[in-house]
Amino acid sequence: MQITIGKLASAGGVGVETVRYYQRRGLMATPVRSGGERWGGGIRRYGADDLRRLRFIRSAQAAGFTLDEISDLLALEESNDRARVRRLARQRIDALDAKIAQMTETRAALARLADQCAASDAGDGRGPCPILAAFEP
Repeated sequence: MQITIGKLASAGGVGVETVRYYQRRGLMATPVRSGGERWGGGIRRYGADDLRRLRFIRSAQAAGFTLDEISDLLALEESNDRARVRRLARQRIDALDAKIAQMTETRAALARLADQCAASDAGDGRGPCPILAAFEP
């Protein structure tokens, strides 16, 4: 498989500029041009390994890993340091648990405000909506 950057990006579900950004960050290699690196030297071609790496990066991002953490994961892939990979995964799980707890708390607070707003509608309906009042500085 030898494809252009546009086809690689499309197959990976990203834009061409995203692929280039990953290359600048060192997450993906930049292949040499088919006709050399001089101006107008040809087209860069990408293979199955490049697509696999791009999909890995996107999947890791979807799991909540930062690009710096993904860089660490990619380096660990080469070293086969499973203990470090597990530590990174557990750190990500802890961060997700904290975010879930925060979102659950925020949801409960918003539900209370919605209930208060409904209760004020049942009364005379005067005054600011409790939801809007809660967001005022």
